[in-house]
Amino acid sequence: MDLKLSPLNEEHIKLGARLGPFGGWSMPIQYKGIIAEHHWTRKSASLFDICHMGEIIICGDPQKTNLDKIVTINLNKMQDNKCRYGFILNEEGKIIDDLVVYKMNNEEYMLVVNAASTQKDEEHIRKHLSGDYKLENVSAKLGKIDLQGPLSREILKSYVDVPLLDKLKFYNFGHFLFQGEKAIVSRTGYTGELGYELYLSIEKIVQLWVSLSSDKRVEPAGLGARDTLRLEMGYSLCGQDISEQITPLEAGLECFIDFNKSFIGRDALLKQKEKGLNKKLVGFITNTRQSPRHNDKIFLNNQEIGIVSSGSFSPSLACGIGMGYVQTGWEKKDLTIMLKEGKREISAIITDKPFYKQGSLKS
Repeated sequence: MDLKLSPLNEEHIKLGARLGPFGGWSMPIQYKGIIAEHHWTRKSASLFDICHMGEIIICGDPQKTNLDKIVTINLNKMQDNKCRYGFILNEEGKIIDDLVVYKMNNEEYMLVVNAASTQKDEEHIRKHLSGDYKLENVSAKLGKIDLQGPLSREILKSYVDVPLLDKLKFYNFGHFLFQGEKAIVSRTGYTGELGYELYLSIEKIVQLWVSLSSDKRVEPAGLGARDTLRLEMGYSLCGQDISEQITPLEAGLECFIDFNKSFIGRDALLKQKEKGLNKKLVGFITNTRQSPRHNDKIFLNNQEIGIVSSGSFSPSLACGIGMGYVQTGWEKKDLTIMLKEGKREISAIITDKPFYKQGSLKS
């Protein structure tokens, strides 16, 4: 697994963070506690260390280099300083990785990919690129921290030009100076709250983290809260909800695919649309505080119809929530299902996503 060491490890240790399974190579699981960090993000602003994510910069005409065929996003329709969510697919239309593409200009793009998939993604991209291009994996050079929460805009106004922040729309980005270095600030996010991503060199990112952390409105948050926050929004997690065994159609993510252009996996997806889906991703909510778990089996009237891909206790809703794949025909809203693992059984009801609807995401 090609993960880079976060430059913030010393700061994490000072804060008493419990580091992840890679001994600090991924973001900490928690600092003060998952539930406390979750609620703080919903009411104020939390700082997430995402330095382990992968960033790949590609220069060249996206048509002549085939970059436009490697991603499901239509790069021709993107304007400068825009970012878009999409996928890298294999020939079968299944998901190698999900990513966010940043368009710097007509011949420069930054692909932000998942940490565990960075090396695999780079190999796949290099295999399919052609013509005159330049590719640089800057993951080891570029740090990334995310500020998420309803107060994030006000907090960032001490660092970023106020006019830039005030006009920065959802899925747009701009540039600002931090201690003389040009940095990127984008507005995307995965928590359901107003949020920003800050890209800066490894040398400067620790200083920015320390500076932001000194604000009393800011608390650090780890992987645990990141997962409960994204799940409350019904966002898919690569490696659990989406993978190389799943297509975007099965995951209900067709809106992030442009079928009006050519891309790897397009023919397979069109055939799947014509034939029909065998399974679909659904959301469900329980009437207890018990947490559904990844790989729990989904039953309907004692008949197994699917499997749980993500599950957790929802701190905002005070009950269990989750997502899973069920056989087509059983994805109906308000349908009562049973989640089972061994002797453990949890009753749940299929419902719409997102589960949490009071966020400040687009405020």
